[in-house]
Amino acid sequence: MLPLILLAAAAGAQAQSSATYPEGVLASGTMGPMNPPSATLGTELNQTSGARLVSINSVDDFCLFGPPDPNSVIGDTEAYEVAWCTQARNNARVIPDGTITGVSLLKTDMYVQIMGYGDLTKINIAPGDYGGELDPHGATGEGNPVGGNVTTNITTGSDLNYQEWMMYVSYEQFCFRICTNANSTYSTEYMCWHELDEMGCEFVMPGNYDINGTFETCEADVAYPPGWYPTATSDGTTLFSTFAQYYEGVYTSDGTPVSYTVGTTVTPDSVAFTPSSSNCQTVSTISNGIDIEAGTTKAGSDNSGSSTSGSGSSTASGSHTSSHAADGTSSHSSSTSKTTGGSTTGTAGADSATTSGSNAGSRFVVDLGAMGAVGAVVIAALSGVAVFM
Repeated sequence: MLPLILLAAAAGAQAQSSATYPEGVLASGTMGPMNPPSATLGTELNQTSGARLVSINSVDDFCLFGPPDPNSVIGDTEAYEVAWCTQARNNARVIPDGTITGVSLLKTDMYVQIMGYGDLTKINIAPGDYGGELDPHGATGEGNPVGGNVTTNITTGSDLNYQEWMMYVSYEQFCFRICTNANSTYSTEYMCWHELDEMGCEFVMPGNYDINGTFETCEADVAYPPGWYPTATSDGTTLFSTFAQYYEGVYTSDGTPVSYTVGTTVTPDSVAFTPSSSNCQTVSTISNGIDIEAGTTKAGSDNSGSSTSGSGSSTASGSHTSSHAADGTSSHSSSTSKTTGGSTTGTAGADSATTSGSNAGSRFVVDLGAMGAVGAVVIAALSGVAVFM
């Protein structure tokens, strides 16, 4: 009977909150078949779990998606990744202490974002794998991973299941954004745009990435949606151009294969700006205290589903999986600098980009002045701001 009670409570909380959110913010479906009915802290240790419920609540209470089997390549396993959590929660696998070496958790008006570093071979990612991108869409529209769900309690203090999110992960770096709000200009679909998977964390989820060795929680300004660049202002309306990642494909029409391309080979060298962060709080390290080798089965006594956070389906994405999605084929300098007190200050644009990874040099890097050459750009006015369609 307990699971039914938990399910009813979770559904009630979600329904009560849905009235206060714009359409498309809260997930409307059910939890995946291998997930608990709601986010739950203090579940039993199970390092072979197939659960796929991620929660991001605080710098020491968050989850990532990772492969179920050792030495796996993200691009090969994206449809069936499982949840790995820093605490024993959600019936998920536990990330061993010492795996995560640096984290920055950002709280904004539009999304919650976490970026970090670590030895992610400990969550079964193959050494040297520059990773891939996961989102609730996937090539089939069922999500990568299929049945994956994402919650956070940061925005309201209650665990809510959000519709749009995206995660980039490699063997040594990760970034994860949950889109928690929307307005007439920025939908959750745009703020968690999932079709730039070869661009890497610093391009798609800009922030202060100079945090390896630091564990911080910050408030932050809102970035433009991934790939958006302001170009001009007309009668109080901001106009944007948009960048579309280049890829090729083939479809069949009347039995005849037809090739097509999307986007452009001209790649911008930076995001429009790196958002400023402030009011940063740091801790020396994070730990769950669980002796995984000894087979500890319980951690903590709170089974409420929430930790202290410190503050109050879809169209198919196509076959875009990159072997360098987390680090990016281009390593974009975010030009952020850390000030006293732990806050960070962002700057508008970066001066240069360097290439890395085995596919380095496969893409042109140009000044933002060349953005006029970017293809697949449509500018339209909507509610005082120009957005792409």
